[in-house]
Amino acid sequence: MKVAVIGGGPAGIIAAGFAGSRGKDVTLIEKNNKLGKKLFITGKGRCNITNASPIEDFFDNVITNKEFLYSSFYSFSNKDILELLGSYGLKFKIERGNRVFPASDKSSDVIKSLEKFLVDNNVKVLLNKTVIDIRNSNDKFIIKFKDNSTDIFDKIILATGGKSYPATGSTGDGYDFARNFGHKIMTLRPSLVPIEIQEEWIKKLQGLSLKNVKLIALVKNKKIHEEFGEMIFTHYGISGPIVLSISNIINKHIDKKVNFSIDLKPALSYEKLDNRILRDFEKFKNRQIKNGLDELLPQKLIPVIIYLASISEIKPVHQITKEERLKIIKTIKNLPLTFKKFRPIEEAIVTSGGISTKEIDPSTMESKLIPGLFFSGEIIDVDGLTGGYNLQVAYSTGYLAGMNV
Repeated sequence: MKVAVIGGGPAGIIAAGFAGSRGKDVTLIEKNNKLGKKLFITGKGRCNITNASPIEDFFDNVITNKEFLYSSFYSFSNKDILELLGSYGLKFKIERGNRVFPASDKSSDVIKSLEKFLVDNNVKVLLNKTVIDIRNSNDKFIIKFKDNSTDIFDKIILATGGKSYPATGSTGDGYDFARNFGHKIMTLRPSLVPIEIQEEWIKKLQGLSLKNVKLIALVKNKKIHEEFGEMIFTHYGISGPIVLSISNIINKHIDKKVNFSIDLKPALSYEKLDNRILRDFEKFKNRQIKNGLDELLPQKLIPVIIYLASISEIKPVHQITKEERLKIIKTIKNLPLTFKKFRPIEEAIVTSGGISTKEIDPSTMESKLIPGLFFSGEIIDVDGLTGGYNLQVAYSTGYLAGMNV
């Protein structure tokens, strides 16, 4: 039986390798000049392979269609992918949030291990080969390539990724192939993506990185989610780990009014923060207010906090009223931001949306519409938070496709 796997990312590699392990004649087709191009840049080039949390916890970190992944996660878990990579000599380390990285901090070492897996299972790899059309006829699939050549296969696994990071080959062509077969494509949205903010003063904070802050998302002024950790201000808005995670939560609410609030000092209650500021004010009582918060806040933030509290920055500290001091505290605990829009989907880490899970058998990854057509990875309408969860989705769905093709 001839099987074509289209897409040489983690989902496609795992699918191809396991299909090959069952004695299938497998060809892995990749449009780039090397496999795993997107995998190469994940985790800032270090590759956050998966997460070391119990597999039950993964469902809490999948935002879209988590129930679809029960068979996938339990059939091929985080332990299974680490065992597979470990069998090729890859060493691991676990970092904050149970994120698993190669001990070498090199994503290329992960890709080398996956390539060995393909070799061991006799998978034929075609690089620089772009699929432009797929048709099915008489229980066969006819693939047409950009160079006008064609080939015929018995089964197809589509693992072409989403629309994020198109430079890595994820240009959304897999959605077109699926649509041509009659599949419904759920609305494509950027997920795990930086956010543009309406306030003009945001530009003054460009480059400022914050740690241990709380970011709260509000829809119609009602809190829907919060994240604690690191973020960074950019010329257009906000980015960083907690921003990317919260973007996944709000991307289904952007037709409503979305706002954010940043608690710059979540470890301090209002009362403790007031006492802290009183001590600083006593220490710097002869300074102007713009120089009276130096020990509490980053330098770039001070003019913004004073502006939002409606205080003149040249007002002497000893003249600040109790009402003005409470305004400063409120602003520090609730720095307000207004959602403008997401950055383009091309800048997103993953794509939210994709082939409707209602049209895919969750235990095999086979199309319910077209026998012999399978899907794996980001092309499916599932996505999760940062921390290795989306890559595990790729491995687990790839495994089921490969084992059932």
